[in-house]
Amino acid sequence: MKKFGKWAAYVVVSFILLVIIVVSYVVLALPNVGKPEIIAIAITPERVARGEYLANHVTVCTDCHSKRDWTVFAAPLVPGTLGGGGEKFDASVGFPGDVEVPNITPYNLKNWTDGEIFRAITCGVEKDGKAIFPLMPWPFYAKMDREDLYSIIAYIRTLNPIKADRQASTLSFPLNILVHTMPGKATLGTKPDEHDMLKYGAYLVNAAACFECHTDVDKGTPLPGMDFAGGREFGVPGGKIHSANITPDKTTGIGSWTKDQFIQHFRHYADAALKPTHVNTGEFQTIMPWYAYGKMKQSDLEAIYTYLRTVKPVEHKFVKFVSNSEVAAN
Repeated sequence: MKKFGKWAAYVVVSFILLVIIVVSYVVLALPNVGKPEIIAIAITPERVARGEYLANHVTVCTDCHSKRDWTVFAAPLVPGTLGGGGEKFDASVGFPGDVEVPNITPYNLKNWTDGEIFRAITCGVEKDGKAIFPLMPWPFYAKMDREDLYSIIAYIRTLNPIKADRQASTLSFPLNILVHTMPGKATLGTKPDEHDMLKYGAYLVNAAACFECHTDVDKGTPLPGMDFAGGREFGVPGGKIHSANITPDKTTGIGSWTKDQFIQHFRHYADAALKPTHVNTGEFQTIMPWYAYGKMKQSDLEAIYTYLRTVKPVEHKFVKFVSNSEVAAN
């Protein structure tokens, strides 16, 4: 019996040592995506214009890297905060950690090389080599065209410097360990001809990371067969919102929408005469940055619509919004 206990102790100690070795390797040796490229991006008017359009209306970098006014429906950006970061993701919105989105204006990125910014956007690795949790959808940006990515970098180099230092992010266990395994090398794509509505639409849908929000997940993993079928839960002040089904399903998706209806749903938020709608805490709100996407080019919206018409229709019924008071009552 003593001999058995001795061997059992050996097994337990060996297992603990193995766990320590594995965790140490993950934390100390990963991520390993290689050194940042040595690149120097020329800041041309053409690149800045393209980058401004992408960063504000397609990839919507500035949607997260600015402050949003959650007292207004669709939470438009707070004037004077463009690129300065400050949006918070923590337990109050169901996030497993505490993240204050960083400042991406030249004030904070002045000591970053173009290669370091490029690596952060496409591989999910910070200047100091730390992993970036894919709250920033870098896995989608990693498939974009190199020139488009250069344009985004050129644009953010021109932003008005905002003197704002943001706190370092923390993730809850075990994400604080697993995050080290998430970054990966970029698999850059090529921007299709804009006249090829189907292929260019697919490119834009990837760049906008539509899949990320409009596909339900289980512990962060997309549910099989539910691509673009909505239902993913997000916390908003006073409640929980579930993303819309954007498959061509005619009962629960956008299958009955005409192209004009789809476009107008976005363009409504580009109307200068639109009066912002006040939203109290606990009332219906959305994380969809309508004010940003509303200024997307009509031809780009047409391309996105064309592509979404080709994805698999999925019938998926769910409650769009539930307030915290309703949750408590149940």
